Amino acid sequence: MTGSSRPLAVFDLDGTLSDSGHRQHFLERRPRAWDAFFAAAPQDQPLDEGVALCLAATAESEVVYLTGRPERCRKDTLDWLEAQGLPEGRVFMRRNDDRRPARRTKLEILRRLGRDREIRMLVDDDELVCDDVERAGFRVVRARWAGGATAAMRDAQERKGRT
Repeated sequence: MTGSSRPLAVFDLDGTLSDSGHRQHFLERRPRAWDAFFAAAPQDQPLDEGVALCLAATAESEVVYLTGRPERCRKDTLDWLEAQGLPEGRVFMRRNDDRRPARRTKLEILRRLGRDREIRMLVDDDELVCDDVERAGFRVVRARWAGGATAAMRDAQERKGRT
């Protein structure tokens, strides 16, 4: 198969490939410390289960990354992916001013990608994202290996449209 005809394996970052637990305390503050939360992302440790699945996916799929992180985090995100030895791939990020829930932004991008490519799977830890993506007919692998998001992180993903 050529690169453009291979199915896509789509991976979330926070809570799927990277352990964001050490920085979730920034979201428990009032007001939330978004700049500090994202500034700490380069210190995330890799999640072994997610990394192994991502590396294995390259045998049959093109890997792409789909994150709720804002576009302003692109350089740190690309540097982190490279430092972990993860496959090169397109990275889809939220516009800096986009505050819609992650389940909406991610499904929109998946549908766009799926117009001309098979989506082999989405791997994500956000249950609401997973539910909506499954309902839309995509195969989902639920990344439950990070121990789950805090209430503040879930609120950020769903109601605040931040991650």
